[in-house]
Amino acid sequence: MKAQYDIVVIGSGMGGLVAANILAREGKSVCVLEKNNQYGGNLQTFVRDKTIFDTGVHYLGGLSEGQNLYRYFEYLDILDGLYFKKLDEDGFDIITFDDDCTEYPHAQGYDNFTSYLIKKFPEEADAIHIYCEKLQEVCQKFPLYNLEAGKPYHQDSDLFNLGAKAYIDSLTENKRLRAVLAGSNLLYAGEPDKTPFYVHALSVNSFIESSYRCADGGSQITKLLIRKLKENGGDAFKHQEVTHINLKDKKVVSVTTKTGRKIKGDTFISNIDPKKTLQLTEGEPFRKSFTQRIDEMESTISAFSIHIVLKPESFKYHNHNYYHSKNLDAVWNAHQYTQQNWPLNYMVSMGVRKNQGEWGEQLTAIAYMRFEEVAAWAKTFNTVTDKNDRGETYADFKKKKTAVFLNELEKKFPDIRSCIQSIHTSTPLSYRDYIGCHRGGMYGYTKDVQNPLKSFISPRTKVPNLYFTGQSLNMHGILGVTISGVVTCSEILGAEYLLEKIVKGSKKSGQLHSVDSDV
Repeated sequence: MKAQYDIVVIGSGMGGLVAANILAREGKSVCVLEKNNQYGGNLQTFVRDKTIFDTGVHYLGGLSEGQNLYRYFEYLDILDGLYFKKLDEDGFDIITFDDDCTEYPHAQGYDNFTSYLIKKFPEEADAIHIYCEKLQEVCQKFPLYNLEAGKPYHQDSDLFNLGAKAYIDSLTENKRLRAVLAGSNLLYAGEPDKTPFYVHALSVNSFIESSYRCADGGSQITKLLIRKLKENGGDAFKHQEVTHINLKDKKVVSVTTKTGRKIKGDTFISNIDPKKTLQLTEGEPFRKSFTQRIDEMESTISAFSIHIVLKPESFKYHNHNYYHSKNLDAVWNAHQYTQQNWPLNYMVSMGVRKNQGEWGEQLTAIAYMRFEEVAAWAKTFNTVTDKNDRGETYADFKKKKTAVFLNELEKKFPDIRSCIQSIHTSTPLSYRDYIGCHRGGMYGYTKDVQNPLKSFISPRTKVPNLYFTGQSLNMHGILGVTISGVVTCSEILGAEYLLEKIVKGSKKSGQLHSVDSDV
């Protein structure tokens, strides 16, 4: 570890690693500090019974040649080392309901997407076409989403004032079509009276363009970014949790880690939750109005996940995801569950291997869970490097929730219990402790169409050499946090200069490795 760096990045989530790589490529001395045993934030993976599970990234969009995430990865020079499996083109996401045996596909490619939905709703062709046109129109208004120069999207008030549910409902009186169009709501934890349409559009558009799973887990992205960072002279250190951000004359001069190290720098980028960042500075340089606004920001709902290791050759591999709701209203209202009707909806995704065959090795099912359900154990903390037992009551809580969840899964997959080799769980506390998100929130802070600027966080802070990046900045997801890293670096390097570098860098040769199988 050097005595001083040009750039110190706190946290190694995707946004922080992208920012670190960009600045290292520009000749800056860069240091990334990570508290955990593994880099990557939501890209972390874990192994149970020799089976790899993803923590948070179950599939990615926009990865076909020439598309936005592909071009960003091409610029970052990580394409050649990545291995992906393209999901079913005629249905990468399948939307289903308790009262309906029909499966409603979200297909890849807009022509394909509209064609398959019109087959299910032939009388709603106009509404489906208008919906798709609106998705693309909204996404075109986000310059960096399309690797283009332009003003920040937050200056376009029209984007903020359009609610997702209100707009979708305005397209048709057909309640089932409305629910199908919004069926993958778990991608962004949408709320009926709050979520803006742009959040919905940015979340689903890139998956419609193309959808892929990471072969052998998303941590391959992290490993390549760390490797490229080091090739460009950067450093990265695990087990270095930042416990204090040290200021002098209203500028950050260093950070102190849990191990007692003090790392000096010229510029600091926080890739951890903004609430936590302010705690580490003890609020010294910030106005009370700013700290109060950050403190009052509402985190998105968290999740309860079950991770199933499947018995060999017991459960066929499904090359798509399922989004299931108990009824049409649950698509938007599942976060309002009770103990009697939980879970009102869930997502099911399967991991893929480089040598994937007919049979699946694992399955993950995710449902909403409010942090209040685990509040009794909120003072406990547990990670690989800091193991703590939350006690028998916590284990019993998870066991009961798992049994209820399995009962719901059995309705769709009747033989699922007989296929289970072992089962493992994650709660809001798991997401809080491993990912570092406030109250285990799935996707940063809630965007509210009624008060759009309340959840807006600028990458530039009132401290001249302290910046934010990550999912709390703009949008969540791999593409969203990649763009957040670019936005942060634009403030440091200049937007036009950096975008020109990225566009030129995304035109060099690079090849995504596609995993072929007979599935």
